[in-house]
Amino acid sequence: MPAQSDASSPSSAPSASATPTNILVRETIDLKRFPWIRPLIAAYSSNFQSVSSLFAGNPAEADAWTSTIARVQQSPRDRAGLHKVLTAQLERRNAHKHARATAARLTDPTTVAIVTGQQAGMFGGPLYTLLKAVTAIRLARKVSATYGISAIPIFWVEAEDHDWDEVKTARVLDAEMALREITLDDLEGAGTHPVSSLMLDDGIGDALAALESSLAQTEFTDDLMARLRTHYRPGQLMGTAFASWIDDLLGRYGLVVFEASDPAAKPLVASLFARELEAPCRTAHHATETGVAMRALGHDPQVEPADDSVALFYLGDTGRQSIKRREEGFATGDAVRPQADVQQEASEHPERFSPNVLLRPVVQDKLFPTICYVAGPSELAYQAQLGAIYQDFGVEVPLLYPRANATLIDSAAARFLQKYDLPFESLQPHDESALNRLLESQLPPGVEEALHAASDEIRARIEVLKAAMPGIDPTLVGAADTTLEHMQKTLKALHAKIIHASKRKHETLRRQFTRTQSLAFPDGHPQERIVDLAFFLNRYGQALCDRLIEGLPLDMGKHYVVVP
Repeated sequence: MPAQSDASSPSSAPSASATPTNILVRETIDLKRFPWIRPLIAAYSSNFQSVSSLFAGNPAEADAWTSTIARVQQSPRDRAGLHKVLTAQLERRNAHKHARATAARLTDPTTVAIVTGQQAGMFGGPLYTLLKAVTAIRLARKVSATYGISAIPIFWVEAEDHDWDEVKTARVLDAEMALREITLDDLEGAGTHPVSSLMLDDGIGDALAALESSLAQTEFTDDLMARLRTHYRPGQLMGTAFASWIDDLLGRYGLVVFEASDPAAKPLVASLFARELEAPCRTAHHATETGVAMRALGHDPQVEPADDSVALFYLGDTGRQSIKRREEGFATGDAVRPQADVQQEASEHPERFSPNVLLRPVVQDKLFPTICYVAGPSELAYQAQLGAIYQDFGVEVPLLYPRANATLIDSAAARFLQKYDLPFESLQPHDESALNRLLESQLPPGVEEALHAASDEIRARIEVLKAAMPGIDPTLVGAADTTLEHMQKTLKALHAKIIHASKRKHETLRRQFTRTQSLAFPDGHPQERIVDLAFFLNRYGQALCDRLIEGLPLDMGKHYVVVP
């Protein structure tokens, strides 16, 4: 890692700041400029004190890292059992040797983890999947160097969710920068069973063919498609396909990919399941109370659990079902069972249970010695509600580090933005408002001024007429207002015609704008949230991972416009 991009003293908090010499970054933008960034995220990065009561510590302060490392290192956990599960997974997926060597370091009681994760989606999911992993890898390196410890990056594959619609579609940009969707046909059990249990069928071949036809042909296309077909193939489980693809991309950098749905891991956290069933609804109660505190600070809670909610799902023959508290015991679907029976099953068969969103992070950090979780915006908001839950379960609360925010553009788009000095966020609205303003700025000098002057002059003359009318016929005042309205509409129509004529004249500018807008904000959405990894790997190859890991700044509260 280049020293200039990671400069910090041993006594400072981890940092990976941009420098003027960073050739990747073309623009650094304060997140507060973006209207779609929720206030909690902005406050966390730039005014931590205002939300400090919701979190374990400020990742911008060295003392927070020092104390968290000490807390987590002293917390007992079954490291040998975890290593056994991890080793079996990595060997089964034939993960890179560097990932296996990294996993082996977990047996050392002083080793800590920087964890991130994502749902198991098609072809790796959106760009933010890579940005999360890159943040974890870089942060682990920096913590290791700054504090003289072994910090390893972990990627938690969440695949026990049964919301198939969230993961079955990949979106890429074609050669014309039009957004294309590739959707996998429903697999057997889709929508009711966990994604981890869904087996890819012959339909994955059609999806891969659709992806290949959607992508512009580059020097990297053949290799990309061959690698994807290795992982996403008939007979492969959806969760494992995703995990092995992340292995392929990032295992060489020491990223350890963990399939959280692995039944072999469940006995290591069975005590958490038992505790949740012993005191049902207490977890939901903690989340609700913290949600009230969040509102008092001016932030909406991310989750509002029902009063009868238990923070576990039951994984049965009919799929994944929520567990609800009833006077007689627990309800899963239409069945109500005695509390003791469910507790006994959770103890003897923990693989039949799965944590919900409130308990999942606690399970994660019971398994791993997590000193920091790299979070997306929604995850950070969830985590804000979990402090009391961690304390109740006796699990150490990690620091939170917002994942890197970035938009990847090419040199043509970068030149366009620089030439016309457009605010990056002005491209986000899915309309031509920014284009029209740009075209107005290209009109010959005096045109806009003349139109505004004409409008002001007409209004002034009508006002003079209106002042004289009461002495002639007071009813004519309304007619004067109507006349003014018609004349102003005529001027606006003339203005629109001038802009339309300018668009025809500046067709090249229009094409450049539309292309840049489509690349940065496809369909009006931030690129990192919607465009699949496959699009970027097709453009830049594996070297993209190298460049981001070596040079992407990670300063909190910033968005980077990057030319890989």
